[in-house]
Amino acid sequence: MQKLSKKDRKKVIQSIGEEIRSQFEHEGTGHDWYHIDRVRRIALEIQKEEGGDPYVVELAALLHDISDHKFNGGDFDLGANIADQLMQKYNVEGQIREHVADIVKNVSFKGSGVEDQMKSIEGRVVQDADRIDAIGAIGITRTFAYGGAVGQAIYDPNISPKENQSMESYVNERSHTINHFYEKLLLLKDRMHTRKGKSIAEERTRFMEAFLDQFYKEWG
Repeated sequence: MQKLSKKDRKKVIQSIGEEIRSQFEHEGTGHDWYHIDRVRRIALEIQKEEGGDPYVVELAALLHDISDHKFNGGDFDLGANIADQLMQKYNVEGQIREHVADIVKNVSFKGSGVEDQMKSIEGRVVQDADRIDAIGAIGITRTFAYGGAVGQAIYDPNISPKENQSMESYVNERSHTINHFYEKLLLLKDRMHTRKGKSIAEERTRFMEAFLDQFYKEWG
């Protein structure tokens, strides 16, 4: 397949962005269009400092949640397949499609005991951006939105967070929303790939720690 021109690539981004916006604009768990657009903008900001192909980064950011395993029955491969089909619709080159689909497949956090599998700088940039939007003030609001949507308790002092979770445990076992901070969110700053990502994550993590301190003070 012939390489798309810069103008055609811009049209692809616009068209896919419009489809994703239409699909996710009213999503209510915190995985909505505004989350996707923030990830896109954060990823492009990181890419300017860290390098990588901005076209791949932007496509992967737009498509990263197209079929999240949390909402499709636990299938980690389906998102990559749907992303590939959508890119084919707009004549995205095969090598680019494979790269983006691989990022979509591997972007999700799969448990504190599971290593990340990102191979490329573009994938690491998008993964950092997605994780940045999971922490800080935005991350706190998204966490409680998701917890409420799936009927999860806010807090149960009798249920402690689990360390070094396997993927099976992380995906299948239900806890309470406060535990999610310890099982994922507070861990993300140390799993950032890029210098820019680490810097942003450290600030947002301090905010979450202050929130938790206040939460326990009010709970008690």
